[in-house]
Amino acid sequence: MTAILTLNSGSSSLKASLFRADGSRRDWRYGPIGGGFPHDHAEAFDALLHDLGDARPEAIGHRFVHGGDITDAARLLDAAEIDRLHDISALAPIHMPGNLLGVELCRARFDCPQFACFDTAFHHSLPELARRLPIPQSLGMRRYGFHGLNYAFIAARLPALLGQGAHGRIVAAHLGAGASLCLLEGLQSVDTSMAYTPSGGIPMATRSGDLDPGVMLALAAQFDASALSDLVYRQMGLLALSDGESSEMQRLLASPSAAAAFAVDYFCRQVRAAIGAYAAQAGGIDALVFSGGIGEHAPQIRAAVCDPLAFLGFSLSPAANSANQTALHAAGSKPILLIAADEESVIRDLVIGNLKDLSADALGGDS
Repeated sequence: MTAILTLNSGSSSLKASLFRADGSRRDWRYGPIGGGFPHDHAEAFDALLHDLGDARPEAIGHRFVHGGDITDAARLLDAAEIDRLHDISALAPIHMPGNLLGVELCRARFDCPQFACFDTAFHHSLPELARRLPIPQSLGMRRYGFHGLNYAFIAARLPALLGQGAHGRIVAAHLGAGASLCLLEGLQSVDTSMAYTPSGGIPMATRSGDLDPGVMLALAAQFDASALSDLVYRQMGLLALSDGESSEMQRLLASPSAAAAFAVDYFCRQVRAAIGAYAAQAGGIDALVFSGGIGEHAPQIRAAVCDPLAFLGFSLSPAANSANQTALHAAGSKPILLIAADEESVIRDLVIGNLKDLSADALGGDS
């Protein structure tokens, strides 16, 4: 096995893993970015490169939030591909610059192949009814969907946890600073809450989720493009709902303020609403999955989401939920699972596959 470094530069953190040739793994996490150290993604990358010490990966895989219209799950980061990604970076302005910065810093430090692994790829299975937006097709915009690397990891884990039930109607909720839901059928994405950019769907730490288009028109009349972009990506969501108290769910849960409680209740209400919508769309749901930082570590949020869903056949075990167990459901309930996010393993596998393709191409070129 080749030593592979994976980089997952999210909106609020940098996660990295080194998969060594002996099969061992070492993980690092830097964040939350912006609150003290690290101040920004550049500082986080500098810290990672320092902490790697003498380690020399033979290949590097980067999580890229947006891949645009391509269907490839991963691509070699040559000059043409880097230029293409710069061209579409405006589609995810709080993610793509950090993703591209990681490539630049690694190119300066390591002489090895680098690959972009795309969150959008998992959602290429979306049917046209989910893919289309109710706007003229000539505008070239559609639902892309995001968090696809983690949804791919969840889909790969489900058969071991649910058997044949894994192929049923399953709602996976990736709840973190960025948050979305995905409806899976046959282990494929058939709908997802985020659309053209990672700013839509349910409320997030500093992103609003879906808004009345008239609100955006009114805001566009008050702010220039730069200020509006900052508002949309950095000043909405939980931060706005809590009247500026915090964008971090754990702080809101610990706060005694009414504003914090309101933000938490609002978030849970919207997650429940999305689950209910998918149940209506699919004619029922066979299992629920929680993942992401909030989904994995906030039993109070899982309880607030699931308690009103008894009419759909879901009931939490209080003990299992408090202990953050894999199986969260009570006896007699449909399955409710906790699957810890591991985009890094998916990135590693994509890099290994692409390295094999590169080797095969090289052998083919020599023959």
